[in-house]
This record gives sequence, structure tokens and C-alpha cells, in this order.
Amino acid sequence: MPDPTPSSVRLADDIARQLSLLTQRLSQAPPREAAQILGKVLDYDDGVLGRVTELVATGSRFAQDRSQRGLLGPEVWLALGRAANELDSVGADLDEHTGTIKQLAKPSPAAGSPAPKPVASAMVVRRRG
Repeated sequence: MPDPTPSSVRLADDIARQLSLLTQRLSQAPPREAAQILGKVLDYDDGVLGRVTELVATGSRFAQDRSQRGLLGPEVWLALGRAANELDSVGADLDEHTGTIKQLAKPSPAAGSPAPKPVASAMVVRRRG
């Protein structure tokens, strides 16, 4: 007997499972590989976070249409719209740091090459009170 679940619902289930697997691999990855994974996930244009943001925004438009037809409460549309806006804001904030994370994914400098100097923003000054 064929599976009555629409293929798009199965796709959503598969993506959720894949994200769980990726989370597990990230938690066990060596630093360079972890940085590569995060770089791919956080890439604002082509990464997972950007695609999820688009998905939630599309869901918000769906909810808006159904809300205007009286099939969904307006709070559902508003909640999805807020979520899409928040994800977009978080994605924009993280996009500023994605390049730094991607730098960690690059091979370390060859022996004999001067080590990169730390930037001032990376230094922490501790003062005794």
C-alpha cells in the first residue's frame, strides 16, 4: 500500500532528521570541520539559516492568506511573521561573523610562516578591582 503522506511532508521530516544528524556531527567534529559546518549553516545567502528564514517567511504569507479568509486566527500569522523577522535579524547579525568562522576552517599557516597577529577586538583586558 502506498504511503499517503505527501512527498513535501516526507521531505520536511527528512530535513529535520538531517539537521539532527548535522547537529550530532557538529558536536563531535574537530575544530576546523566544525568551523566549516558553521560557515555553511550561517552563510546568509546560501546557508541553512537563510533557507529556514525563507521557509518561515513563506509560512507567514500562507498564514496571512488563511487568516484573511478567516481560516486561521490572526495571532498565527503575526507569530510566524515575527519569527521570520527575528530569524532575518539574527541571520544579519551572524552574517557579520560568518567570515571569521570561515577563516577558522582554512588550513593553518605553514611552518615558518609568521602567525597572524590578533586583532584588537579579540583581546580581552582583565582588570583587578
